[in-house]
Amino acid sequence: MSIALPFLAVLIAGMFAAYHRLRLAVWAAISATLLVACWLLGAHPMATIIAGVLVALIALPLLVPQLRKPLITTPLLGFYTKLLPPLSDTERTALESGTVGFEGQLFSGKPDWEQLLNLPKPRLTAEEQAFLDGPCEELCRMTDDWDITHVRADLSPELWEYIKRNKFFGLNIPKEYGGLGFSALMNHKVIQKLASISSVVSSTVGVPNSLGPAELLMHYGTEEQKQQYLPRLADGREVPCFALTGPFAGSDATSIPDYGIVCMGEWNGIKVLGIRLTLNKRYITLAPVATLIGVAFRMYDPDGLLGDKKDIGISLALVPHDTAGLDIGRRHFPLNSPFQNGPITGKDVFVPLSQLIGGEDYAGQGWRMLMECLSIGRSITLPSTASGGSKMGAVTVGSYARIRKQFGLSVGRFEGVEEALARIAGNAYATSALSEATAAAVARGENPAVPSTIAKYHCTEMGRKAAMDSMDILGGKGIILGPRNFAGRSWQAAPIAITVEGANIMTRSLMIFGQGAILCHPWVMKEMKSAQLADPKQRIDQFDAALFGHIGFAISNAVRSWWYGLTGTKVGRAPGDDDTRRYFRKLNRYSAALAVMADTSMLLLGGKLKFKESLSGRLGDVLSQLYIASSMLKRHQDAGNPVGDQPLLAYAIHDAVNKIETALSGALRNFPIRPVGWLLWLVIFPWGRRAQAPSDRLGHKVASLLMTPCDARERLAEGVFTTPCANNPGGRIVSYLPKVVMAEPVERKFLKALKNSDIEALEFDAQLDEGVREGWITADERKQLEELRAITLDAIMVDDFDPEELRSAGYASLHGRIAARAAA
Repeated sequence: MSIALPFLAVLIAGMFAAYHRLRLAVWAAISATLLVACWLLGAHPMATIIAGVLVALIALPLLVPQLRKPLITTPLLGFYTKLLPPLSDTERTALESGTVGFEGQLFSGKPDWEQLLNLPKPRLTAEEQAFLDGPCEELCRMTDDWDITHVRADLSPELWEYIKRNKFFGLNIPKEYGGLGFSALMNHKVIQKLASISSVVSSTVGVPNSLGPAELLMHYGTEEQKQQYLPRLADGREVPCFALTGPFAGSDATSIPDYGIVCMGEWNGIKVLGIRLTLNKRYITLAPVATLIGVAFRMYDPDGLLGDKKDIGISLALVPHDTAGLDIGRRHFPLNSPFQNGPITGKDVFVPLSQLIGGEDYAGQGWRMLMECLSIGRSITLPSTASGGSKMGAVTVGSYARIRKQFGLSVGRFEGVEEALARIAGNAYATSALSEATAAAVARGENPAVPSTIAKYHCTEMGRKAAMDSMDILGGKGIILGPRNFAGRSWQAAPIAITVEGANIMTRSLMIFGQGAILCHPWVMKEMKSAQLADPKQRIDQFDAALFGHIGFAISNAVRSWWYGLTGTKVGRAPGDDDTRRYFRKLNRYSAALAVMADTSMLLLGGKLKFKESLSGRLGDVLSQLYIASSMLKRHQDAGNPVGDQPLLAYAIHDAVNKIETALSGALRNFPIRPVGWLLWLVIFPWGRRAQAPSDRLGHKVASLLMTPCDARERLAEGVFTTPCANNPGGRIVSYLPKVVMAEPVERKFLKALKNSDIEALEFDAQLDEGVREGWITADERKQLEELRAITLDAIMVDDFDPEELRSAGYASLHGRIAARAAA
């Protein structure tokens, strides 16, 4: 033991220093102190000397820059330069376009939770709240989704007029340009509420306030362009769309074949210098009704009219819908969800250079402009739509599961249905927290490139799963379309959201971790930039600082990950109360594990990592669930840590942690270099995997929350349209729940008495009459049971139609023409 003691002392000193991220000099001092103590305590002298020499051999070269830089840094810089994956201009633009907020802490292995918890609570202004409670509420009341989706395949003229008159298209346009000047948070709240009654209405409002002409003009437009177009966009005189995607350029948007040639042409009767466009676009939302089209294209100047550069690059232009050569107006029909969407084509479409967004100065800057503005669409429109649908589905299906009875029992009391209800509630809670967190980041002035990608992918995926579970519970009620159906269209439209703003498969496997590993990592971007510096001294000095910061960071995370795994995250500093502290500790552990996996993967795989999409996707899942769990803990704190929400929070956190461990274990078991995967397993899972999916007991508590009037259920429903009215069957069902709960004891008493009696009456009214005569129920209780029967019927009834009602207008027109020809 006396021989091993000095080496053990040095190891303990190293682990202590690494865990607490102490400087190398501090480690050396602690090690020296412990070695002196070992000597005094009688440790083997030669072993103590050897241990001291090892400490000196490690510390001296690293602590003395004159030794470290030529002996270590310079050779490693050469190796790193070869290892560094080549970045195209478009990749570099995408990486540099975003800002880093709290998500950067999740890559640190030691998140500063105070940074998260001290962020201001998201709040609307009084003016915004008044708009949400006034015009937005009224728009929801006016919305008849069956009329929109089946009868008209469009919004009614009254809805279009109301949306334009109340400036729903100008939510985020500044007041000085005629808009409402609302925040990104308000944009989220409006879209969330509208989506809870109709995804067609929410997308119609969402697109003009997302990536499109208004957003691009506000950031890059010339003052003349802003004055000309923003007031007209705000009040609906101009309806915008943005044309990016085409048949040969979907997720690979930088490969767009649409082009514009710089040339002279005629505009409003005057010869001017401009661009002659050829384009073929599809899947463009609002295109069939748009009057102002933003177009992305590749700009060429073969005759050198603007300078020596022939291929100017991706550029953005505004094209009026009536421009000669433009073909617009036809519609796509996306899964029976008839939001306005269609193709745009054009041949020899001439526009002057003044129609370039930002003018001639921004020619060729289109990709950067798109990347810098893309966070709005990904952060707000799609996540908010998923949040509105999921939250409305949770409280409506929860109410239905209590009202609907089979075998004399509410269907929500069956364990299989409880499982689905708990999943719906967990997904709704997570989606709500995640969508609000990303919207709040935009409202704070951030450009959250990585969180927006996480929100887009996971909110739409969780929304799809919530829709599926809802349909399983509703059964026939869900599949029979009609005015009474509140879920069928959401189920049909669920796949739409996963395909737009970047297909979800590509988003998960390429973007989340690919961007996060470079943009959010505290050292990688610094190393990449320093390695590309022209000045040799600057290059060595900055790379040296970044490299050894990175090495210390990696060692610290390996130690922290192993220690947290060894102790089961039972120890360690963390914020929160007795209920949430353990969650923060778990996230500390997985943050360290993510950092270890990211560093190892980038070091050993280098540029090949971006082709290892399964590994990248799993590590992206870890980052995503860390961010989602962080958002939920922030939401819980902002709500005042309500006791009633604890089952919801616990369910969602357990689900997130289980997904993290599933992703980590999948990455380790399939790591391309097998021995490294085995070694990392011992570091990350020293006792094996421990996380489990939420328990049945916890699921029972969560399902019960959805089926019981309570504060937690009300908080989950905040921000969605639950007002009971003729056009809101879901809202009516939600309003019935308190009455149903109050009537259940009377119903049980009546049914028990009826079962034990010899009454032969078969009609419900006659049975009630007998119940009053026999004294089983009072006259007031009879009214209560009559009301219960009426609201139950309204909740469970489905629609039926005359066959002619289901024939399309196109069929009727065709049938009429055929009949006319036959008669002739």
